[in-house]
Amino acid sequence: MEGATASNGGMLYHEVQESKLCAVHCVNTVLQGPFFSEFDLAALASDLDRKERQMMLEGGASVSSGDFLSEDSHNVSLDGDFSIQVLEKALEVWDLQVIPLNCPVAEPAQIDPELENAFICHLQDHWFCIRKVNGEWYNFDSLYAAPEHLSKFYLSAYLDSLKGFGWSIFIVRGDFPKECPISSETSYGYGQWLSPEDAERITKSCNTREDSKRMKLTQQPSDPLLSTSEANRLSEMEDEDLKAAIAASLLDSSPAATATATATDTDTATATTSTEPEASTTTQTENKNSSEEKTTAQEEEGH
Repeated sequence: MEGATASNGGMLYHEVQESKLCAVHCVNTVLQGPFFSEFDLAALASDLDRKERQMMLEGGASVSSGDFLSEDSHNVSLDGDFSIQVLEKALEVWDLQVIPLNCPVAEPAQIDPELENAFICHLQDHWFCIRKVNGEWYNFDSLYAAPEHLSKFYLSAYLDSLKGFGWSIFIVRGDFPKECPISSETSYGYGQWLSPEDAERITKSCNTREDSKRMKLTQQPSDPLLSTSEANRLSEMEDEDLKAAIAASLLDSSPAATATATATDTDTATATTSTEPEASTTTQTENKNSSEEKTTAQEEEGH
């Protein structure tokens, strides 16, 4: 475990993401100094590939056993992503041991992660380290502009959330380097030394900008399958439909509409009532004419 003396004069070493070199950044932030370059890790990966092929051949493997014996590396990708075995070999140089958090030997850390000094986190092709420096915990994710301070309470909750999202977590144990020459010449262009105060200031500034971006995003359509213009058109159509429905509802419930409807009903009833006597008079006239025609016919027959 680290001693009480502040390492590196109390400064924090952080590396910002370069290409897909997050494994390099992760190793260096675990060690708190620019100890390895991508070429150093590539050399370790090449040596691992050679030893693995040799073991396969000694075990009686043939070319037909798959692509494991091909010239392609199984420990480094063409874009610079490294395997956990490469990270282990790099840290072994400093007598540090990498242990999966779900191993029985790591059970104390599962209960109280505060007992440890460093964690390595991995998901898909991204690596980052969570490190205790001078008694305080920091997230040294290379996607961040500066190390993010983690409280002791939040550390446990954060590790649990990572596990819940499928991250693989490893403990790093051993005697960590106490000092590293603070020089920009050995930081490979993407490393920086920050005081805890500077790191906090940068983190707060970035969080403020991210909050502003999130507020803008929440005002945009949430359906990723719709383009902005399509979503705007749908939104306008929905607004017009809503306005029409509200207008119709207000029209139906307004006093003027009610009075108009009542007057219309009254006029209809009056028209119906006035038509009925006219029909009765017409019927009576028709009956009288029929009776007179019958009388005239009878008189003509008598003559």
